Amino acid sequence: MKRWLLALPFLLLVLGLTPGALGAEDGQSAPGVTERSGEGIAADRQPERHGDANRAEEVAGRHQAEAGAEEADGSSEPVVELPNLLHILEVYFGGPSEREPNFVNYLASWSGPFFAVAILLLITTLLLRGAASRRMIPDRFQTAIEYVVGSFYEFMRGILGDHAKELAPFLGTLFLYIWLMNLAGLVPFLRAPTSAFETTLALALVVFVYVQVTGFRQLGVLGYLHHLAGSPQDVMGWCIVPLMLPLHIIGELAKPVSLSLRLFGNIMGEDALIAVFTWLGVLALSFIGSPVGLPLSFPFIFLGLLLSTIQALVFTLLSTIYFSQMLPHDEESGH
Repeated sequence: MKRWLLALPFLLLVLGLTPGALGAEDGQSAPGVTERSGEGIAADRQPERHGDANRAEEVAGRHQAEAGAEEADGSSEPVVELPNLLHILEVYFGGPSEREPNFVNYLASWSGPFFAVAILLLITTLLLRGAASRRMIPDRFQTAIEYVVGSFYEFMRGILGDHAKELAPFLGTLFLYIWLMNLAGLVPFLRAPTSAFETTLALALVVFVYVQVTGFRQLGVLGYLHHLAGSPQDVMGWCIVPLMLPLHIIGELAKPVSLSLRLFGNIMGEDALIAVFTWLGVLALSFIGSPVGLPLSFPFIFLGLLLSTIQALVFTLLSTIYFSQMLPHDEESGH
């Protein structure tokens, strides 16, 4: 029985049982799909059900004009996604308008950081409980965890050498955190924090700062500057330092941008694809008033599982390579 309860959220996603499908009322937007602006405020409230028709047209015209102005200014980029828990709370408990927001509106506008912190707390709780229950003779769960950690460490050691002992905990935590955030977008009423650019940019900046700090610690100030200059070894190398130094600086600054855009674009596209096909599945049976839709998004859920894992691995692997490029090689360190 408990296994069926755990599988219920994924069943709801496959069948298209979204809040829009279950509770669409009186001219609300298409079921199962929501458009969020850059500010994250929920869709406008509908006019009163028995209000004046002219007033309704006036309100609709004003909202369209405001939306057009936001798009012209580039401050709003609608993104199709399934509604999450905070969006549902905003629809039912939010302020009466965008100009009169309440706490629920502000909470929904920070949905990305909210779910990111929630996943971080979940990981911390599970790992602390797992570490507290370690045994001298490990059980199957502890054996599996130790095998995964050991395999990951050996993989990092093949790239970083002896430095893997220091960096493997950070890189392993980074992979686990990104992987779970990616998978959160496949769970109904949750949202993948990595589908927001601010989340992926923050992760990339953490990696960037850590790489630079590691370079200062391992190479020293002069060694770090020598690395940025292209590690010149002869007269010709020193002659092209004015060219190589700006190129290396631009390359270092481009790394966090590349990391963040790659992860953000892939996860946002994955969530949008699942949302669109979920909505199409609901729309296909809406003419008979069915509360569920065709499972058109079913194949894309498995694709999302694969893509989420690959993107977490790519982000971690590229971060590992950035560390490797910054760290001194064996011949430089005298070994």
